[in-house]
Amino acid sequence: MTTSDREPRVITSVLVANRGEIARRIFRTARTLGISRVAVYSTADAGSPHLAESDAAVHLPGNTPGETYLRSDLIVEAAVRAGADAVHPGYGFLSENAGFAQAVIDAGLTWIGPPVDAISSMGSKIEAKKLMSAAGVPVLAELTPAEVSADDLPVLVKASAGGGGRGMRVVSRLEDLAGEIDAASAEALSAFGDGTVFCERYLASGRHIEVQIMADEHGTIWAVGERECSIQRRHQKVVEEAPSPLVERIPSMRAALFEAARKAAAAIGYVGAGTVEFLADENGNFYFLEMNTRLQVEHPVTEETTGLDLVELQFAVASGARLPAEPPPTVGHAIEVRLYAEDPLNDWQPQTGVLRRFEIPPSLRTDSGVEDGSEVSPYYDAMLAKVISVGSDRTTVARRLAAELERATVHGVGTNRDLLVWILRHPAFLAGETDTAFFEKHGVGEPVDDAVVRVSALAAALVDAAARQTRAPVRVASGWRNLPSQPQRKSYRAGAVVHEVEYQLTRAGLVADGNVRIIESGPERVMLEVDGVRRVFDVAAYDGLVCVDSSLGSVSLTPVERFTDPAQQVAAGSLVAPMPGTVIRVGVQVGDTVKQGQPLLWLEAMKMEHTIAAPVDGVVGELKVEAGQQIEVGAVLAVVGEEA
Repeated sequence: MTTSDREPRVITSVLVANRGEIARRIFRTARTLGISRVAVYSTADAGSPHLAESDAAVHLPGNTPGETYLRSDLIVEAAVRAGADAVHPGYGFLSENAGFAQAVIDAGLTWIGPPVDAISSMGSKIEAKKLMSAAGVPVLAELTPAEVSADDLPVLVKASAGGGGRGMRVVSRLEDLAGEIDAASAEALSAFGDGTVFCERYLASGRHIEVQIMADEHGTIWAVGERECSIQRRHQKVVEEAPSPLVERIPSMRAALFEAARKAAAAIGYVGAGTVEFLADENGNFYFLEMNTRLQVEHPVTEETTGLDLVELQFAVASGARLPAEPPPTVGHAIEVRLYAEDPLNDWQPQTGVLRRFEIPPSLRTDSGVEDGSEVSPYYDAMLAKVISVGSDRTTVARRLAAELERATVHGVGTNRDLLVWILRHPAFLAGETDTAFFEKHGVGEPVDDAVVRVSALAAALVDAAARQTRAPVRVASGWRNLPSQPQRKSYRAGAVVHEVEYQLTRAGLVADGNVRIIESGPERVMLEVDGVRRVFDVAAYDGLVCVDSSLGSVSLTPVERFTDPAQQVAAGSLVAPMPGTVIRVGVQVGDTVKQGQPLLWLEAMKMEHTIAAPVDGVVGELKVEAGQQIEVGAVLAVVGEEA
């Protein structure tokens, strides 16, 4: 019996084999279709918002993906126990695992995804490129590591399995190739269970263009518009948009892209939602990168410019429905930015902790996995939300998205929000010059100006004084005396810098040092006049944290106590864990002589690898961790002392 002869399948209850933002996104469509919703969750996700949006939830004991969301046996068992008749994998985790898809089908459940054979065909990037070349799709020549010569450089080392930037390394020197291959292979083995890697020519300033595919089991294949996702860090996307500025500039390119994408889908008998990814140059030449046999993270920009609900179409196609002959046209422009819990100015270091307040202006579409009070753990991806804006033209959309993002309130966890605003306003971005080397060419923005931090610290001190006055049994303003005296002083830390600010209560009211005039002061808001310009500062105080928002920017401050607890001090030369995670490799031993900046050990957190380097020249005096060990933020990993 052919696929087109199958009886229509009715889906009444779906288990989403995923977490966070994508689970909530799928539940939203399922609810509108009248389909019951089943969630799964790890121990770390016991308080995740996606549980509240399900009708039933099944616990997967453990925290790490390997213990939970990568356990196909536990997820299939959960679906059966909860009475689901279908499984949607979302993206990431097991979404492109052919074995999982087959297990779902073998359990008598409907798999909301492509055929198992199609997943297998694209599961190995090496084999996928051979298939695509045979189908007439342009590809970059594959190089085995042994074949790479100096003339081939630079090359990109890539994991054959998986995606998301894991197991990828750019190599510009032949002598570095062997070490980078070993590192990429180890990372790929940890992430995907397959350490196979290969090499291909690296286009340092290419454009990442992808085509959204939707196909039914009756032979209809849609190319539903293209997206550009060129602005990336560590080979992971940061900004995505539809349509592509490059394709808009080279109109003949779109038809060729769509034809290549349809050929790719037809070659493997594809059914469902998928994405064919290409690397293009500025002249419009493009080459097949990979096919993602699942829904993409960036699918909202296609939805916003076509009016489609791609998840609803996934349900329909999985039920056996026919697609219309042609997809709707693309109208207008949409831009999506990924809000990550990370510090771009500190080598993209992940940030963890409690999200105290999370408010994005309602004028924007926000697909989020978090809310006020959510715990950002080290076990999963650092993405908090996708924020999307749509309009009639690209420039207006970019400016509106930047302005609204700037108004967002995100307290408790450091994010890349300021970077996103900076990108959207950058002249190169507005000109459509968005290749994969964007950050290498333009940097990652600048830290908040020191003067802004200082005036924000003053606002925090004034609000603290007003709050203490309100709580006092007898309401006497902080620092009040009947004779002239010294000003009140308070210190706050921003990053590694401590700012001490002063204010004084006089007969004329509160006054501050420098060029700042205090207009109003209350327990949550202060109005200050700086250089003759009045601005409002909103201040939110939490345990050990003060967040100040103003039109000058958002500043997070840590109050500095006057007297330091000696137990909290660490020895000079200590390497302190900047985030919780797992030690994956230790490159030194006690007694080794090291140089400042030399990598000593490597941590894995939030699906990324991080290098911990020597803070000074010296000798490794203590080594407090070993490979495989789980560590908490602030833990001392090693101590480097002076040479004898």
